Amino acid sequence: MMPVHDWTRVNDGHLHDCHYSWVAILLALFASSAAGAEPATRLPAATPAELGLDTAKLEQIDTVVQASINKGEIPGVVVLVVRQGKIAFRKAYGWRCKQPTEERMTVDTVFDLASLTKPIATATSVMILLEQGKWELSEPVSRYLPEFAKNGKEAITLEQLLLHTSGLVADNPVADYQNGRKKAWEQICNLRPLTGPGQQYRYSDVNFLVLGELIERQSGEALDVFARKHIFAPLGLRETLFRPDKDLAERAAPTEKRGDHWMRGEVHDPRAYLLGGVAGHAGLFSTAEDLAVFAQMILNGGSYGGRCILKPETVRLMTTPRQLPQGRRTLGWDASTRFSSDREDTFSARSFGHTGFTGTFIWIDPDHQIALILLSNRVHPDGQGQREIDRLRRHVTSLVVASIIKPTPVLNGIDVLKRDGFRQLKGRRIGLVTNHTGVDSEGRSTIDLLHQAKGVQLVALFSPEHGIRGEVDRSVADGKDEKTGLPIYSLYGVRKRPTKEQLQGIDTLVYDIQDIGCRFYTYETTLGYILEAAAEHQLKVIVLDRPNPIGGSVVEGPVLDPKLESFVGYHPLPLRHGLTVGELARLFNRERKINADLEVIPIEGWKRSDLFDKTNLLWINPSPNMRTLTAALLYPGVGLLETTNVSVGRGTDRPFEIFGAPWIDGRRLAAALASARLPGLRFVPVRFTPQSSTHAGKECGGVQIFIDDWRQFQALPLGITIAYQLRKLYPGQWQVQRYGVLLAHPPTLQALQCGQTPEQIMKLWQPELELFQKTRKKYFLYGS
Repeated sequence: MMPVHDWTRVNDGHLHDCHYSWVAILLALFASSAAGAEPATRLPAATPAELGLDTAKLEQIDTVVQASINKGEIPGVVVLVVRQGKIAFRKAYGWRCKQPTEERMTVDTVFDLASLTKPIATATSVMILLEQGKWELSEPVSRYLPEFAKNGKEAITLEQLLLHTSGLVADNPVADYQNGRKKAWEQICNLRPLTGPGQQYRYSDVNFLVLGELIERQSGEALDVFARKHIFAPLGLRETLFRPDKDLAERAAPTEKRGDHWMRGEVHDPRAYLLGGVAGHAGLFSTAEDLAVFAQMILNGGSYGGRCILKPETVRLMTTPRQLPQGRRTLGWDASTRFSSDREDTFSARSFGHTGFTGTFIWIDPDHQIALILLSNRVHPDGQGQREIDRLRRHVTSLVVASIIKPTPVLNGIDVLKRDGFRQLKGRRIGLVTNHTGVDSEGRSTIDLLHQAKGVQLVALFSPEHGIRGEVDRSVADGKDEKTGLPIYSLYGVRKRPTKEQLQGIDTLVYDIQDIGCRFYTYETTLGYILEAAAEHQLKVIVLDRPNPIGGSVVEGPVLDPKLESFVGYHPLPLRHGLTVGELARLFNRERKINADLEVIPIEGWKRSDLFDKTNLLWINPSPNMRTLTAALLYPGVGLLETTNVSVGRGTDRPFEIFGAPWIDGRRLAAALASARLPGLRFVPVRFTPQSSTHAGKECGGVQIFIDDWRQFQALPLGITIAYQLRKLYPGQWQVQRYGVLLAHPPTLQALQCGQTPEQIMKLWQPELELFQKTRKKYFLYGS
């Protein structure tokens, strides 16, 4: 029975949000199945030069591919390169089939994608169901599949399955699948994890077999049906499917023999085959051109040809690389592990992709707006060719990356310092104030760089809130750095300033921490305290500057009342100040008359108007719950709720992107917020259960916030509108008085309590905001 959609939800139905109806889906399904019908959409072609690519470099692909084919280990290959929404390169090489008869490879050959099934069909379906409110990624799998909780698996989450950190075995025996789907699922439920969840990265087909079962249970549809209906048909991908029909099978590249016949249009993976050709880890077939459309949909932020498959925020959540115990992955995609070593240090740090056992490969780079698709059937005819396809991927990837005419990269202060040979620190004894965000553009930590720099003596480390590794959400103790043996002095424990004893033997304090551009962030207070300590003990301070991730042009919110300064409010700044940490240091030093011996090593290549997504720098969570640029943009507005009795999403997979409480009606509140018509924003009612912080373990009604246009969006109109509606709708439940803690602006709090409108309240800020705008310009390092 088909699930019933709730069309009364405010911006909550997946189809409603994406501007196509059930009628459009039926039409797309009909078009995709009609004999001889062309796909609804196709990518246009353009010359490499028109797309900012070096034609000569791309032409070298011919040579390296033909050399691999000539070795006899790979029968044939299709290579396709997409740039800026157009096909820049598309060519077929060699043979589609060597046995039993020879057939030339063609660009429309259908390939068994093997593990590309995981991100394209399964993970994408998981994210669609997330948008539909079917689950939370931070929830245990056993909440949705109770029988899965056997043998120590009760704590494994959906997110850990997507990241391959569940602790489950890579594969269970093929024999477990020989008695049908029901018995196979029972065998999976009987598995015992090899390690605790989250402790280790281990690539596992079992993870995605479980996800495939989850999709079927929660949607009421088999994975192949759900993926066709919600992904492939809306995009017009009539050649992307599980279990190809006879016509497509005849155009498929064969793999190996099964029994007395060649596998052609039937899945090569033995477990997927025994499951009838449909599984969460393998079974999908497609062509290079269909995959190009899918890749462009991802590069577009979830939409293509007028069809929305995922919301932009969901795409960012899904494709943002995360640091794991061994390597980096995204939710369903590879980023930098042993499986992707053939593209490491080539595409940008935000790129992602996947390989397939049969010889398939896709890599997507949002920074360069490029996708590389390389499809082969390297297992044909004898199961060989793994080393050769790995080598070929490396060569082709290198040529594609080399063809990109690259803009000047953004260099952080540490990159500039390293490039200049650390001359500003020569002969100095350094106390380094840093954490896990203190890395250069290649990912090397500032700790290691200074420890190894010639003529520089690193004496001690000082850690801010969340500790030197950014993992602690409580008071931080002193410690010792295991790699360098240096002492680590906490500035967020029994003390918040370095002591005279800790500064012994140090003549220079170096500060290298990524800020997020919001006043109530303790790293800024730590910076101020470091300047004060340096002035008191006559030490030099060098700040290694980093971009303001939420931009340097927009300034918002009330300026802090000087009488309310605290560790979460060091100086009279507006809530969103638009300064880099280096500019803040200059402002603090002069405006507070600290007069420390201060030097800022500036950024190169950053513009004031740039958000973090324009820097080509790797996003590293500045603190445990600041997981995305979206969260950072929302934080100055949504974070104000944190001191009240409202959850801001801590203990979920969307901190600061969702908020709520047990007594909130999400539909009612979402409708009220939508009526304010705040530019660039949408509001979706949700229910969630935070696992920590406010309302831990309690189901909450609330709202998820989607930013559709980062340029139009402003955090403080959002924050004050939320507060206004909470005061209006829940006067007896919401602790409005506690809202003033981080706001630190009594006139705003009083106006809110008196029921003034957001427009009236925001007018109260303007005189002091205009004065601050004039003051801050004196400390600019990066233009006006």
